[in-house]
Amino acid sequence: MSHSTPYTSLPQSDIAIQIERLVKSIERHDTPAFRLPGARSRSQQIETTWLSRYFKHIRQMMDLFDDRCAYQYSEHLQAFWDACQDIGLERSPTGPVCLNESATAYLDHHRSMNVLVERIRQLTGKQWYRRPKGDRRQQARVNAVRVCDYSDAMLARYSRTLIIRLNLYYCQQVQVRLRVEQVFDDLDRLLAERERSPIFDHLIGYICAVEQGEDRGYHIHAAFFFNGNEVWADVYKAQQIGELWERITWGQGYFHSCNHDKEEYKDEEADRLGIGMIFQNDQEIRSHVHYAMRYLVKDAQQLRLKPMGARCLRKGLLR
Repeated sequence: MSHSTPYTSLPQSDIAIQIERLVKSIERHDTPAFRLPGARSRSQQIETTWLSRYFKHIRQMMDLFDDRCAYQYSEHLQAFWDACQDIGLERSPTGPVCLNESATAYLDHHRSMNVLVERIRQLTGKQWYRRPKGDRRQQARVNAVRVCDYSDAMLARYSRTLIIRLNLYYCQQVQVRLRVEQVFDDLDRLLAERERSPIFDHLIGYICAVEQGEDRGYHIHAAFFFNGNEVWADVYKAQQIGELWERITWGQGYFHSCNHDKEEYKDEEADRLGIGMIFQNDQEIRSHVHYAMRYLVKDAQQLRLKPMGARCLRKGLLR
């Protein structure tokens, strides 16, 4: 078996998800990274295991932890990086390696990966590793209440409220060099346009959430609330905001407007249409608005890493 593997660069988002998958697999299985030939074995071939596939990108996994930006990591990424540091993993032409137990010689790459797996397995049993999963579930519940209360406050302001729902993405060809801090910078620029772009005239509130998906990488879910007595063409307004996103990202971003697909959305979600023009005296529709807003803060697509101090959930001020 060759000690080297082709280096294919993956996006930052994909590498973070690969690390998460590796750590979760180590947690579930008791296999090593590679099965090594024993002293009495007839075969001198190194055999792959369930975990071996993840180490194709081990160099880029290590490179994720650089000093270009101070990040806050998920427990999975933190366990991986702590394990790398604990065993003294070093880069080498044949793949990362570490010293043996007596620190007298370097192990080969495959044996080093087995040491790494064992250290990660030890760390996944620690309380600091297990706690965040429950914390995220609790935070998701708190956020769901917050966005529902916020949407109620928006609907209470005027007799009619226009709600725009957009998903803001990045084109596939730019994902490979996209870093999470750029997503937050682009979101900051979009929200700054509230103060100067006529597109946001009569805007009364907004909710934005930065997320990370396995298929689309980093993306943003957004809802914008307008005074429905002044703004009523929801499809046109969604198109305006989406095209603004494309300009802010210099053509690297694209959007999906839920308002363009209201009828399809209505059919698929059992008549739970909580976007478009909402009337203040329609109490029955409040639960549908809540359903649409809770989607923004689900915990299934949380960021695996984010800049220190960055807020994934943004809401306008209540006045």
